[in-house]
Amino acid sequence: MAKLSPSTAFTTLALTMLDGAFAGKGWQGATLTGALRGLSPRDALWQPAPGRKCIWAHVLHAAYWKHRVLCVFDPAAKEFDRSPSNWPRTPDAELSDKALAAAWKADLALLKQIQRDLRNAVGEFEPSRVTDYPRTSDGQPRKVTFAQFLVGAAAHDCYHLGQIQLIKRLLQDRAS
Repeated sequence: MAKLSPSTAFTTLALTMLDGAFAGKGWQGATLTGALRGLSPRDALWQPAPGRKCIWAHVLHAAYWKHRVLCVFDPAAKEFDRSPSNWPRTPDAELSDKALAAAWKADLALLKQIQRDLRNAVGEFEPSRVTDYPRTSDGQPRKVTFAQFLVGAAAHDCYHLGQIQLIKRLLQDRAS
């Protein structure tokens, strides 16, 4: 196997981390998008208990935080247009099946688009800056490095993957 340059090695590792948590086959088994495959919109809205988050809420929350990391790597990224931002509202379960299906498809597409945008920004990132502290919009240094943002983005996907898998199991148990 040919030895990679440090720059190429960094980019390969960073994208492998992001992808391994998000899509395809992760070493841990399911990935975030794999856990969502085939899930109906109504199942995505099911809450395991009053006041608990549904799968759909976890999807939008994951999209928001992935977008926050995207903005660190690409300050020109467009705004996240859902609210409230950290845990955006999910659609009303009273909507028709057709409307819910369209909304679910759109929100899954949003999550995937943000992942693509993040991958592109990381692919263009200068690896020598990985231990630098990125700046906020007002020029102040952030509290964590670019590397910590990358690791955090992948870990956050895995965390919510676990939450989604647990909710899916509870949903199965409820149906049997």
